[in-house]
Amino acid sequence: MGIFTRRNQNVNVQDGAAVATLEVDPALAALTGDYVIDAAHSSIGFTVRHAMVTNVRGAFTEHEGALHLDGADPARSSATIEVKIASVDTGIADRDAHLRSGDFFDAEAFPLMTFRSTTAATLGGDTYRITGDLTIKDVTRPLSIDLEFNGSATDAYGNERVGFEGSAEILRSDWGLTWNAALEAGGVMVSDKVKLTFDISAIKQA
Repeated sequence: MGIFTRRNQNVNVQDGAAVATLEVDPALAALTGDYVIDAAHSSIGFTVRHAMVTNVRGAFTEHEGALHLDGADPARSSATIEVKIASVDTGIADRDAHLRSGDFFDAEAFPLMTFRSTTAATLGGDTYRITGDLTIKDVTRPLSIDLEFNGSATDAYGNERVGFEGSAEILRSDWGLTWNAALEAGGVMVSDKVKLTFDISAIKQA
């Protein structure tokens, strides 16, 4: 049973009938609060099929964000993330420069990719779904991210941390990222489908 769904059940007697009431687990309540994403221990990555036969993986190395966790009512939790497009890193300098160019992200004109949540839901166990608005370049469309809660801990410096990991799939063409090249044998150089991955460590604020 997930930490965001644990409750203590008490039974009260009202008018001769037993009525079950739910109280918030103290461990759950203790997580409620505002958190800042620790970029040094978090990653936002992507995987895309290249030339129809292999996957190219990359990440955005500069990003920041905040979480609000509500232990009593997970639906009131929220998240915001800002990613610096120019920080894209696939390990190949020429390819990264192409991704920053007008063919793809146009990082000079649109330096940030942003996500701002609108709803949150419990899927069961330690799995949750955050839905919000993803903006790339000048296009904003809804995106749902499925996240698994990895736990909470106090680190060696006394910081209270929580961890999540998750993923989502998008069609890049939905955000106007349509550049491609046809292959001689058929197919295209870059797939439309992109898998996004998130490994998040966040520190609770005083």
